[in-house]
Amino acid sequence: MTSLPQKIYPVVDTALWVDRLGSAGARFIQLRVKDRSPEDLLAEIRAAHAFAKKHGVCLVLNDYWQIAIAEGIDYLHLGQEDLDTADLEAIRKAGIRLGLSTHSHEELTRALACKPDYVALGPIWPTRLKKMPFGPQGTERLTEWKALIGDLPLVAIGGITLERLRPCLDAGADSVAAVSDFTQHADPEGQVKAWLAEADRRA
Repeated sequence: MTSLPQKIYPVVDTALWVDRLGSAGARFIQLRVKDRSPEDLLAEIRAAHAFAKKHGVCLVLNDYWQIAIAEGIDYLHLGQEDLDTADLEAIRKAGIRLGLSTHSHEELTRALACKPDYVALGPIWPTRLKKMPFGPQGTERLTEWKALIGDLPLVAIGGITLERLRPCLDAGADSVAAVSDFTQHADPEGQVKAWLAEADRRA
């Protein structure tokens, strides 16, 4: 089973963040872009891909599987609702690695049937960024998920801060995702370095 590129996993909404966080040492970044015109969306994704190549970042595109195939993106991340319409066979044929969100045992069963390259569980803590139909999972659920999926990589997401990185890793997460703890920090580049140092201290 493939391991993930890094223990830290920033989730960002613009290409410029890929440049900034990539320059600081982040090597596994998800681009989650919403509410753009088709032209703006494609331009943003292409810019993010160029910055990712510049810094040696493994770029993950959220949702837009057709664009991921056309542009040769490394990874694709899909929510459960995306599975209703995504062509998993075409995604696999293009050599794109796949991550899937899960929030319940039913969703995990469905995700595992798709043979993903990683499974994400969230929200681990309460989060203000997305309206979630599921309550906080807690780190105990990470341990449970890891026992259920074995060698398949597990990503923790939702309400995670630098202080919560270590508990997630200790509970069984292979990589830990965050949005606002990077993009809303006064020193985002310094925060990447702090997360990397914290992740490495666990080893």
